Amino acid sequence: MIWPAEDLWLAMVARQPGLTVEVLPEIDSTNTELMRRARAGLTDPVLLVAEAQTAGRGRLGRPWHGKVGHALTFSLGLMLKPADWSGLSLAVGLSLARSLDPNGDLGLRLKWPNDLWVQRPNTPFGWGKLAGILIETALPPVLGCNSEQGRDQGRYCVVGVGINIAPPVAEGLSTAPLGLQDLQHGVTAPEALAKVAEPLLATLLAFEHTGFAPLQNAFNARDALHNLPVTLSDGRSGVAQGVDATGALRVVTEQGQEAISSSEVSVRPI
Repeated sequence: MIWPAEDLWLAMVARQPGLTVEVLPEIDSTNTELMRRARAGLTDPVLLVAEAQTAGRGRLGRPWHGKVGHALTFSLGLMLKPADWSGLSLAVGLSLARSLDPNGDLGLRLKWPNDLWVQRPNTPFGWGKLAGILIETALPPVLGCNSEQGRDQGRYCVVGVGINIAPPVAEGLSTAPLGLQDLQHGVTAPEALAKVAEPLLATLLAFEHTGFAPLQNAFNARDALHNLPVTLSDGRSGVAQGVDATGALRVVTEQGQEAISSSEVSVRPI
């Protein structure tokens, strides 16, 4: 495959000086690799793309494998120091949805907290999963500094993205996957990367200064769970009512409205 690495670098380095773009034929996981580097003190901004992943990871440790041409898998790593990290995965999801489906013609929706869904009437739950997001952070070693100074520098943030390109073959999943080629005939992984990478960097830099609150209404306009009955992983059920200014999901249960913010809570439509 031919990747637009130089064009992406020119666009992105203007926003983030020192950024590099790397494309690897195969790696265990782009997120794992950038976290390894961060723990070793290598915290330069980088867009790391893999044509194939052998041990990709999703939320809660779920595997995400990308074959050559079948998926777009990449991680964007950079130092960030937002006042509040809440809602970052929602901001990332919104950026991807806007880039891939700016006018909403493809029907991309955001499933709290970190998936892109498309409505598919003949599948379980009536949805198909197009993409997932995994965000990890590391406090890199700071030689000659105490822990307080280390915290002041911020954290190295690794945003991992996996987008199905070819129609996936998967069984036993509660939400059936679909590929971008199901929605746009002939689209390739390099073409998808060219659409999403630079706007994603812009989103991360804006989030560092303004947080999630300015994106609340835009997220709710694409919220896949809005007004749907949902069940929480702890067995409770309720009706989803969008997200608040911190990105927490508002769910009306028998006990009243609750704000669900834990990344360990799974929310499913009933």
